[in-house]
Amino acid sequence: MMEPSIAFAVQQEAAPAIEVRVNFGIFAGRDATAAEIDRLAEWLLDEVGEVSIISEARHEIDANVEAAVHQVRIAVAADRVPANPFERAAIEARIVESGRALGESLRG
Repeated sequence: MMEPSIAFAVQQEAAPAIEVRVNFGIFAGRDATAAEIDRLAEWLLDEVGEVSIISEARHEIDANVEAAVHQVRIAVAADRVPANPFERAAIEARIVESGRALGESLRG
């Protein structure tokens, strides 16, 4: 039996058919809460049936600058997206709108 590992290499997964990023930190200055992610998931489940939502604090660092971004990534697998490009674009637009609604909810 293998012991769990705190760090491990991962093979590259297939890219999602649709990926939308919500720059959450601009409005909140913090990570999204579990309740906010749950609300976003409720909006999206009716649209695509299955979705991956990743909340992350991303750090970009080099010798001269450091930047931290709090963002939420919404990823939809290819088998959940119609082949028709117009239908796909419509779903993508609705997902972007859901992300926008999440960000706007922070303004009260």
